[in-house]
Amino acid sequence: MAGHECYHCKQWVGDGEPHDCWTTTEAALTRDLSEDLRDAWERLRETAAEFGDQRIYASHHSIMFSRKACYFFVRPKTRFLEVCIFLGRPLKAPQVRRVIHGSRSRFANMLQIRHRDEVEAPITEWLREAYGLQDVVRKPSTGKRKAARTRRAMKPSTRR
Repeated sequence: MAGHECYHCKQWVGDGEPHDCWTTTEAALTRDLSEDLRDAWERLRETAAEFGDQRIYASHHSIMFSRKACYFFVRPKTRFLEVCIFLGRPLKAPQVRRVIHGSRSRFANMLQIRHRDEVEAPITEWLREAYGLQDVVRKPSTGKRKAARTRRAMKPSTRR
């Protein structure tokens, strides 16, 4: 039978046969969680859903929570839920495992949740802050950075 092996999921796909290994669901990602992790996941999802209108969807190995853009996501692991909260500042707290400077104005704050009781303040406050961050209107750029780069680029080189 003619076909190929999918390099993502290693499944054999026949010629002309539809295949979409990237499609997943929340249920598929949370199916194998322990009871403690499942309770923590349900509480985390309920808390976030109470914030208001948003889109909650599964994407590859993560469950994304977004309004205009993703404000946090959860990656279910065997021993914990890896939670990444996008904020305009780095968090300094014992719950935060690491902080990644994601862009000029955003920080990805990585946490690990192992039990339902951990889904309370300050984590819920950080989630609410991330949700509300998209309501904040950024002031428009003055263009000073771009103008400075343009001047440097146009400046004749003094090296020979």
